Amino acid sequence: MFELIKDCNDWNDFLLSEFKKTYFDSLKIFLNQEYKEHICYPPINQIFNSFYLCPLNNLKVIILGQDPYHSKGQANGLAFSVNNGVSHPPSLVNIFKELKNDLSVPYPIKGDLSSWASQGVFLLNSTLTVREGCPRSHQDKGWEKFTDNLIKTISESSSNIVFMLWGNYAKKKNNFINNKKHLVLECGHPSPLSANRGYWFGNRHFSKANAYLKSIKKEPINWKI
Repeated sequence: MFELIKDCNDWNDFLLSEFKKTYFDSLKIFLNQEYKEHICYPPINQIFNSFYLCPLNNLKVIILGQDPYHSKGQANGLAFSVNNGVSHPPSLVNIFKELKNDLSVPYPIKGDLSSWASQGVFLLNSTLTVREGCPRSHQDKGWEKFTDNLIKTISESSSNIVFMLWGNYAKKKNNFINNKKHLVLECGHPSPLSANRGYWFGNRHFSKANAYLKSIKKEPINWKI
């Protein structure tokens, strides 16, 4: 399945290195079986969309969540994003509400976040795949090791990246980030379970990210969809 990756711009060295490791061999066996026997998301050719759409040399912001949407037609390989025409899942609704409250950006009609990715926003989940209707079903199979190594690599090889860690799973990645080189923003997950308990709204991560980017003479993100 992973032979589908032909050229993933300047992520190639990292990806090919991880693909050769023992833990990834086990992950690949698990995923081949899961995608053969069950419906899984995102589609197999979209698992690494976040890498294709946001090259490392363009990286400014990392938004890190938990695992992909597990309902039909939602997950497209970009964390929290859905294709245009797909109803917004509750987490995305809350993201857009916070964005409106934070930056007075009108609530978007479209749910495709690829315009963020093209500006340097890496939309990543701690776990990159999931079985339909079974949240967290692909956890503890190797993806966490993959994303741990990814965050560690980015932290070491880059400077002045904004890390937005949304939810407890994402917050665990703080252990792999050099806080002296980067800005780390943490809050609850935008899902209703977390947001309705007061752990999401008012975090103002979008404006804080742009203020930081401006302070280091980088172009801020246009968060408007």
